[in-house]
Amino acid sequence: MSSSLQIELPSPEGALALAGDRDENIKLLASQTGASLVLRGQELLISGTENGAALAQRLVMALQPLWGQGQLVTTADIMTARHALDTDRIDELQAIHQDVVARTRRGEVVRAKTFRQKHYVKALRQADMVFCIGPAGTGKTFLATLVGIQALLNNEFERLILTRPAVEAGERLGFLPGDLQQKVNPYLRPLYDALHELVDPEKIANLMERGIIEVAPLAYMRGRTLNNAFVIMDEAQNTTPGQMKMVLTRLGFKSRMVVTGDVTQTDLPSDQTSGLAVAQRILQGVNGIVFCQLNQADVVRHPLVQRIVAAYETYENHASSRDIKPRR
Repeated sequence: MSSSLQIELPSPEGALALAGDRDENIKLLASQTGASLVLRGQELLISGTENGAALAQRLVMALQPLWGQGQLVTTADIMTARHALDTDRIDELQAIHQDVVARTRRGEVVRAKTFRQKHYVKALRQADMVFCIGPAGTGKTFLATLVGIQALLNNEFERLILTRPAVEAGERLGFLPGDLQQKVNPYLRPLYDALHELVDPEKIANLMERGIIEVAPLAYMRGRTLNNAFVIMDEAQNTTPGQMKMVLTRLGFKSRMVVTGDVTQTDLPSDQTSGLAVAQRILQGVNGIVFCQLNQADVVRHPLVQRIVAAYETYENHASSRDIKPRR
């Protein structure tokens, strides 16, 4: 039996937020439900089998807290909503929509996009040490920086420290132009980019001059004790086991540490074991440490990034099953 339904959207902004770039959300909603969806101005027409049309309507309405406020709906939002419907977790989905992690300098609202990201944000707010492992585009560093900045502004910590290993990939640091700081800055650029999404550049410079925010290569952490600080170690897959142990034992009183990385993207020499992989094996189950695992379903960049990550995961799983080590 066929069915036709109609949903009136509250504003042109809401219609654009639901449709996505070049109506890609409408196409995804159709592929997820088997229904036909047509957006005409602020009127969404749904047709198809009775079950398909009803599912499409439920899925669109599950996303109403987003498009109802003119907030762009993403692929991750749609897939999370579909998963919530399939597993009867609508209440949890509403909690995700209601929990604003932070607002960017441009006033954009940032929320967790998936259930695994929601778990990660909860751990960032509560646990003394958090490991987040997952592919590019899953928000590992960005969400950690957001929560760290918010905690700093709320006077929960005195300092925010962001660090990552300056692993040489193709070029030696010594051959790069400039002094030491200029040599390592390219490695730290992603951390600065995350900060600039949240804080005015002038304010960042002031906070860095006062030592309240510190962005530094991992080697600068040796011999220090990091008290009353929110510490983020990025690209941890590029640490050696010794470096990983060194930085983890820097944790001081009233501090929190977040370690992020992707064990499939190491830039270490082929004969060098990743410190992140070793820590994952050793520290699972240690009281006070939370491990969060994100995957390609949590990618929140361009939809093509999600498909690229999925393709690489399939290839590497196939190579692993044949005992072939893929080249990186």
